[in-house]
Amino acid sequence: MAAVALAVAALTAVGFFADRLQSGLARDARQLLGGDAVVVADNPLPPEFEARAQAQGLRLAHTLSFPTMARAPDERGGASQLVTLKAVEASYPLRGQLTLSAAADGSAPETRRGATGTAATGAAVPTGKGAVAAAAPADGLAQPTLPTGDGAPERGEAWVDANLLDGLGLALGDALLLGDARLRVTRVIVKEPDRGTGFLSFSPRVMLNLADMPATGLIQPASRVTYRLAVAGQDGAGNAGDAAVARFTGWVQQQVDERSVRGLRVDTLDAGRPEMERTLGRADKFLSLVALLAAMLSAVAVALAARGFAARQLDHCAMLRVLGQSQRRIAGAYVVEFVLAGLAGSLVGVLLGWLVHLGFVQLLAGLVAVELPPVGAWPALLGLGVGLTLLVAFGLPPVLQLARVPPLRVLRRDVGQLKPASLAVLGLGVLGFAALLLVVSADLKLGLIAVGGFAGAVAVFAVLSWLAVWVLRRTVNERTAPSWLVLATRQISARPAYAVVQVSSLAVGLLALVLLVLLRTDLIAGWREATPPDAPNRFVINVMPDQAEAFQARLRDAGVQQFDWYPMFRGRLVQVNDRAVTPDDYAEERAKRLVDREFNLSNSAQVPSHNPVVAGAWVDEEPGAISVEEGLATTLGLKLGDVLHFDVGGLPLQGRITSLRKVEWGSMHANFFVLFPHAQMRISLAEGSAGVVSAGGGAPANDADSVDLPITYMAAYRAPEAGTPQAQGFDNALVRAFPNVTNVNLTATLAQVQGVLDQVIGAVQLLFAFTLAAGLIVLFAAVTATREDRAREFAIMRAVGASARLLARVQRAELLGVGLLAGFLASCVALGVGWALARYAFEFSWTPVPWVPLAGAGAGALLAWLAGWIGLRQVLTRPVMQSLRAVT
Repeated sequence: MAAVALAVAALTAVGFFADRLQSGLARDARQLLGGDAVVVADNPLPPEFEARAQAQGLRLAHTLSFPTMARAPDERGGASQLVTLKAVEASYPLRGQLTLSAAADGSAPETRRGATGTAATGAAVPTGKGAVAAAAPADGLAQPTLPTGDGAPERGEAWVDANLLDGLGLALGDALLLGDARLRVTRVIVKEPDRGTGFLSFSPRVMLNLADMPATGLIQPASRVTYRLAVAGQDGAGNAGDAAVARFTGWVQQQVDERSVRGLRVDTLDAGRPEMERTLGRADKFLSLVALLAAMLSAVAVALAARGFAARQLDHCAMLRVLGQSQRRIAGAYVVEFVLAGLAGSLVGVLLGWLVHLGFVQLLAGLVAVELPPVGAWPALLGLGVGLTLLVAFGLPPVLQLARVPPLRVLRRDVGQLKPASLAVLGLGVLGFAALLLVVSADLKLGLIAVGGFAGAVAVFAVLSWLAVWVLRRTVNERTAPSWLVLATRQISARPAYAVVQVSSLAVGLLALVLLVLLRTDLIAGWREATPPDAPNRFVINVMPDQAEAFQARLRDAGVQQFDWYPMFRGRLVQVNDRAVTPDDYAEERAKRLVDREFNLSNSAQVPSHNPVVAGAWVDEEPGAISVEEGLATTLGLKLGDVLHFDVGGLPLQGRITSLRKVEWGSMHANFFVLFPHAQMRISLAEGSAGVVSAGGGAPANDADSVDLPITYMAAYRAPEAGTPQAQGFDNALVRAFPNVTNVNLTATLAQVQGVLDQVIGAVQLLFAFTLAAGLIVLFAAVTATREDRAREFAIMRAVGASARLLARVQRAELLGVGLLAGFLASCVALGVGWALARYAFEFSWTPVPWVPLAGAGAGALLAWLAGWIGLRQVLTRPVMQSLRAVT
């Protein structure tokens, strides 16, 4: 019952959370999108997209967003901070509510005063253009407000998050500098419907009027701007509005397919917010994986406990047969008993799972930006089904054998012993449970990996433990070995099947425990420590070519002598060799995204010191050569010698892969997927290929057949340490001198990312407690499964003169040996699983620690001995006559 309750609790906790999350996303899809559908692009949309939407009678709202630097005026301290800028027009938002406040702390009183002095409620007022809720400061003084329903700031004004005011030391009414523009802060953003949950969305928001964007001068050739066109049907149009939206999105998709429009996607109500689904989907998959592990461990515990229960009931059933009970009646009684026990355990598990899922909601509160609906009935019903299936598949087979115990067993104890369950019964049970786990996983790939990996580990454990028993039996010399070792070896080798089951069960339980430790210590700590202590903590992008020398001089004057400095230009991969490439050419999702986006490309005369070449050769200034990151090559199926064709702002650029580099993305250095091994780059219009000019010079005066690339520069460096004279006002002075650049302070950004990961890790560790408990139950059940057999054998040995001390040493040696072997096997498998998670899930370089198998072996021996001491100590103290009477 405990094992069933743990399995059901783990699975329903994840099920309740996922069900509420999906229901919330479906309910609030329009608000999360900011419209009925949104066309998202990395370049301005052609005019015909807007014309087509208007022809369908749809309402429109244009927005654009990108990260940049905001700063306070010099008279207010001149502080600067990374923000996510969003430019909107008056029709924003089409769906949902934009809630504002005229109080610096974001408070929203019940009333506010409009421009005419007439009081109005502070609740959101729905209009044809969306809804805006504005609130006045606590003192009730009249504040200038925008007309109701106008979802964009007035020209020259900005709306910001409250924490940006604190970070920059500003107040409402103060000026905010964005690039070349000076805007007045008039409102605090309380709630933004389509904000999303990407990591950059954790940066403070600055919202301005779309018409003010040209004055900022922030959009440069290499700027990563996201353009969004939201559309929505007319209010009250009902199905007709939905049909118009469907026609428009179908036309957009047709344009993408027929015209090979790149870097464009359509977000609809079915997709919700992709970044939210990706962020929470990863957490949900990780939680599901842990829940599946707990359920599979519980299956082992149920099987072991049920067999032990059946072994203890053999004599009772034999007496019932003597007293005239039929096999059918006995089997029916046990079926009812086990179904009731499974139902009770499942109900307890559902209740516990509901309580735990509330913990998930709290731990992941920073990622779940919507109020979730109540829990549904489906996860509870699925949990009950899992619990009953678990008991029926793994608990009933050995118990049903009790109905076939012959009455003769009351006289002869050697008859009527339990037999291994038939392959048909066991196979049906395992297949049914595996199918149910695949349904619970909600992801076929994840479920197949988890269930298949579990089955593979059990098979490996069984084979290796059988080999270990065979080797032990042949290596222990009974004439020279101590008597306790000889007896322990005989105990194990006399029942090789029991020994295999015991070692395999212990190894499965220990696998979960060792993996838990590795995940918490090595994987998580390794990810957080992947960045070396002296790694760059500033990234600067959008440095224009005419600012390059002055910018580098500014860094050197501040004491920054070592920094990464690379030109950067954006290009889209359009062809590999003679084959045009599109996202549809690839099955893997990551490959689709890579092909559909523009790459940041760069060039360097020398291979970066932090990018070791792992294949091919980097030759400085080699004509027509490119170097590709090995992970990109693997994902896109590229190899040495392939010719890649890029579209760089309408200009063709190509190169042949001559080397592959290993990039440590966690090093915090400037890294690129594709590098050209040249000091300078020009594109030959005649050949459409990369050309090279002399280092440090421009193009020759008579070079009329080539053009410069539209480049900007990026830098990565470690800022002067806090407390030093150079650090005083360093970032602020840099942004004042170069207002167009984006200076990313990674110290704060990484802290934000780690905060999100801490939330997910906390939820995972909460569920890991169930895996831990299930593993301990498996340990206890595996050790105590042969308790009655041990009692009879020890009674006979004590009857022929063996001392209690000798038998205690025999039992201790057997438990320590079995635990040692199980811990070693489990640790080796856990290392492989840990490496796979580090390589493919966390994506950082992780070196297995060689002492983990030794530590796991020691921990396994200790845990097995403790479980034996708790569950088997009565075997040594039971009176000999009691055990002998039970044998006869």
